[in-house]
Amino acid sequence: MTLRAIVVDDEQLAREELCYMLEQMGNVEIVAQAGNGLEAVGIVERLTPDVVFLDVQMPGLSGFEVAHRLIQDGKAPNIIFVTAFDRYAIEAFEVNAVDYLLKPVDGARLEQALEKARKRVASAKDLPLDGQLERLVQLMAERQSKRERVALKVGERFLLVQAEEIIYASLTDDSINIVTSQLAGTSNFRTLDELQSRLDPSVFWRVHRSHLVNINKVKEIVPWFSRNYILRMKDAKATEIPVSRAQTKRLRDYLRL
Repeated sequence: MTLRAIVVDDEQLAREELCYMLEQMGNVEIVAQAGNGLEAVGIVERLTPDVVFLDVQMPGLSGFEVAHRLIQDGKAPNIIFVTAFDRYAIEAFEVNAVDYLLKPVDGARLEQALEKARKRVASAKDLPLDGQLERLVQLMAERQSKRERVALKVGERFLLVQAEEIIYASLTDDSINIVTSQLAGTSNFRTLDELQSRLDPSVFWRVHRSHLVNINKVKEIVPWFSRNYILRMKDAKATEIPVSRAQTKRLRDYLRL
């Protein structure tokens, strides 16, 4: 069975990578791509695909909100969420019978998701009820509320800071350094990915492989060579953070640059 698929992700490179993987699988026709939630709703309603690969973390409408709209309109296809959430969240997906792929997407896991989608299409089995999706969103909200504070090691002490106070976090010499307006210290998180999964994805952006920034704490955007940018942050040192080429377009779109 050939599945008609739509891939939705606000990051073009992520979309292209997933599309490439799907094309290599065979028996999947990618009928469209979407770069944001609003665009996705319109495309899905117009093309009625068999399956939608839906990024959870998107500005504007999140993947959950897109799913809500499609279910309420009675036009929801099979939905496979694509997420960078941690293990707790993954368990929530599984309990609520919603299929998911964890970033970075694994080929074997992608095959399993496609096989599950084919079985659902063949049996015309309904998608999880909206109530189940509501419970999933509630679980994620509860999990998010527990991420409001982060432990920061300063000297021999561990201080708890509100997540919104964090200006940026950087990976330096295998240590994650966190800076707020008042404090600077290190985190016990092993990777920036792990720290990022504990924070609000709409506020904290991975603008570079070594830097995570609070988008609300950017003081100035400085044009750089090759149409890239440097972010000057609101900390006491006005630290300059480079923006990777992959994140430059997202920054331009978000700030209308």
